[in-house]
Amino acid sequence: MRHMNETGFIAIEKAIIQRLTSGLDPRLTYHNLAHTLDVLDQALRIAVAEKITDPRQLMLIRIAALFHDTGFLFVYKGHEATSCEIMQEAVTGSSLTTGEIDQINGMIMATKIPQSPTCLMEEIICDADLDYLGRDDFSLISNNLKQEFLEYGVIKNELDWDPLQISFFEKHQYFTQSSKLIRAPKKSEHLAKLKEQQARISK
Repeated sequence: MRHMNETGFIAIEKAIIQRLTSGLDPRLTYHNLAHTLDVLDQALRIAVAEKITDPRQLMLIRIAALFHDTGFLFVYKGHEATSCEIMQEAVTGSSLTTGEIDQINGMIMATKIPQSPTCLMEEIICDADLDYLGRDDFSLISNNLKQEFLEYGVIKNELDWDPLQISFFEKHQYFTQSSKLIRAPKKSEHLAKLKEQQARISK
């Protein structure tokens, strides 16, 4: 049995990074390795800000962050369920309990849009997943998502993009206290700018 300690996690992380590097479609300009690593960093940061100190809980959050978009290796729509399958396969034979695997599944599934977290750990992963909405690098990352949506036919043309973003922003909310405090104000600024842009186009 492989113990799910730091060494065990690093081994799994290395394997997943290799799989994502070689296996992801290059048209995934947003749901790529950079996004996964960002979510991994933000999830840990938010968890610490939310006063989660239990090493085991922190480990489960990191595993969920690492695997949350691995389903994109196989499918575009409904990738979350596939991500859960990939995670379960990867941790088979490790010291994770059935309950812990269920918790990780819960976190991964909670990121499905519209997000539906039911506990603090799920809230953390959801906020980490969309952390960029309230950051300075928002425009850059949002552009990567627009490119991906165009490639995959989620939107037909550039004109569809801003209305979609505005509608998404208005439905989205941060769940954790720390994200509400740190990210929500900047997110509101981004939304105001998007609405201004849209108003100019609509004239």
